[in-house]
Order: sequence, then C-alpha cells, then structure tokens
Amino acid sequence: MARSVWKGPYVHPSLLKKADAARSGGKNVIIRTYSRSSTILPSFVGLTFAVYNGQKFIPVLVTDTMIGHKFGEFAPTRNYYGHGADKKAKK
Repeated sequence: MARSVWKGPYVHPSLLKKADAARSGGKNVIIRTYSRSSTILPSFVGLTFAVYNGQKFIPVLVTDTMIGHKFGEFAPTRNYYGHGADKKAKK
C-alpha cells in the first residue's frame, strides 16, 4: 500500500544528515544504510549509497530516474540461479 500523499515521502532522518554532510564535504564517499524503505529524493542525485540486502551492502549510484523510488528496489535480496530442470537439460 502506498504512503499517503499528504504525509510526504519517508526518508530516515540520519540518511538526510549523512547526505547533507557528503554534499558539503565535496568528497565522493559511500553512505551505508540499512533503510531500504527510504524514498530517494532529488538531493540524493549523484551520491553513492551502500544499501544492505540482508547479507552484504550493494553500492547504488543515484541517478535522476530513480527519484521517487525506494532504496530497496535497487538492492535485490534474492539471487536467481535459474530453474533446476534447465540445468539438467543442458547436460
């Protein structure tokens, strides 16, 4: 279910602080986050975030087409190795 429009997008407060610090510092630092449910804002464009997928941190370079999406969409939690039947047929 989508978040109400009148509430605005959800972004973890510490994520905003880290993004502002990275912008003011001028260095291209990777911002590590566990907040997969945070919405990508226009101020995040050009920054690199390391999003945790439950096992490791996946680096995500934010572009302008990602605005409005969630960080979790770009760090998959499951690996698809193909169907077992397909592997048998190749042999």
